[in-house]
Amino acid sequence: MIQVVLLGSGNVAKHLFQAFQKTSEVEVIQVFTRNQSLDFPSTIQVHSYNQLMPADVYIISVTDLAIAEVSKSIPFENQLVVHTSGTSALDVLDTKNRRGVFYPLQTFSKVKKVDFSEIPLCLETEFEEDYAIIEKMALSISKVVQSVSSNQRKALHVAAVFSCNFVNHLYQIGSEICENNDIPFSILFPLIKETASKIETLTPIEAQTGPAIRRDEKTILKHLDFLQDKNQKEIYQLLTQSIQNVKKL
Repeated sequence: MIQVVLLGSGNVAKHLFQAFQKTSEVEVIQVFTRNQSLDFPSTIQVHSYNQLMPADVYIISVTDLAIAEVSKSIPFENQLVVHTSGTSALDVLDTKNRRGVFYPLQTFSKVKKVDFSEIPLCLETEFEEDYAIIEKMALSISKVVQSVSSNQRKALHVAAVFSCNFVNHLYQIGSEICENNDIPFSILFPLIKETASKIETLTPIEAQTGPAIRRDEKTILKHLDFLQDKNQKEIYQLLTQSIQNVKKL
C-alpha cells in the first residue's frame, strides 16, 4: 500500500482524499491543514510541518503561489513530492526532494460530488521509477491516466479555462438575462446538455450553430439592440466575430 500525506485542505485535496478512501492501494496517513477542517478526520490532521510523518508520496494541493513555500517546508529530503497544479511546472518544487505532478483535469466544487474514475489524471516525474509509483496511485482511482509534460499541461490548462471557466461565465450571463426577463434559467438545461454531448461525436467546428456561423446579420443586430449591458454586448460582438473568423480558416 502506498502511504500518502496530503498538504492542503481545498477542493482538490478534499476530493482526492475521498477518492483515496475508496481504494485499497493508497492510504492517506496525514492531512496537513493550516486550521482544523471538517472535511478530514481530526485524527489524521496536523497543523505543523514538524508533525509530518515519513510517507511514500507527499501531495501538495494548495494555490499555485504557495506551492514553492510548502515544498521547501517539508522536513525531509529525497522523498517523492508532487503538486496538483495545472499551470505550475515541475521545477517549482524544491530540489531537495524528488519531484512530480499529479494533476486531475476537472473542475471541483466543495459541495458537488464527482466520479473520480472518469477524471483524467495527468502525471509527470523526474525519474521513471517515481512515475511508476504515482501511476499506480492514479490507476487506483481513475480509468484515464496519461503522461503529460509541464508544457503540455500548461496548454491543457489554458484549453480547460476556455472550455470550462469561460463557458461557465457565459452560463452566468445567460442566467442573468433569463432572470431579468422572468424566465427560469432551467429552460436552457436541455440545450446546454445537447451542446455538450454533441462534441463527443462531432468536432466543435462541425457542431457550431447559431446566427454568427450563419452570418445572419439581421438577427445579430436585433440581439445587440436588445442587450443593454455594455459588457454583455461586447462579449456578444467578440464571440460573434471569433466564430466568423474560424469559419474563414
